[in-house]
Amino acid sequence: MPVKKRVLFVCLGNICRSPMAEAMFRKKVEEEGLAEVFEIDSAGIGNWHVGEGPDPRAVRAAARYGVAVTHKARQVSRDELDKWDMIVVMDQSNYEAILALGAPADRVRKLRDFDPQGPGDVADPYYGGEESFDETYRTIERCLPGLLKALL
Repeated sequence: MPVKKRVLFVCLGNICRSPMAEAMFRKKVEEEGLAEVFEIDSAGIGNWHVGEGPDPRAVRAAARYGVAVTHKARQVSRDELDKWDMIVVMDQSNYEAILALGAPADRVRKLRDFDPQGPGDVADPYYGGEESFDETYRTIERCLPGLLKALL
């Protein structure tokens, strides 16, 4: 069995963007018949929500597109940083925080680096309404084909 490619999605609290990206990427690789090729997880920079389920608005937004988000929030630890082949962050502040934690710079990418509409940040929907979560879903969805291609 070949070694799996390990991908970690990271956002601020691990209840909105990164668990959505994790679930969406997992579904995409399953649909492509590549589930055995990847180990996929998500984590947050902060510890505010450790052990909590995802934001209900994130769950509802993903469910509208047929994706189940079931992750329990956790905080990324310095000890695991070398484990991941790619650490995919949602915005510039996550990028800076994960590098400050000691992540290898050549393994850290912003998700929107893979966006055909151009680089930038995946907006944090936490303080918005349902429409903010739908927009976050659509942004993540646009980026996943390019991410998958880069990993393969």
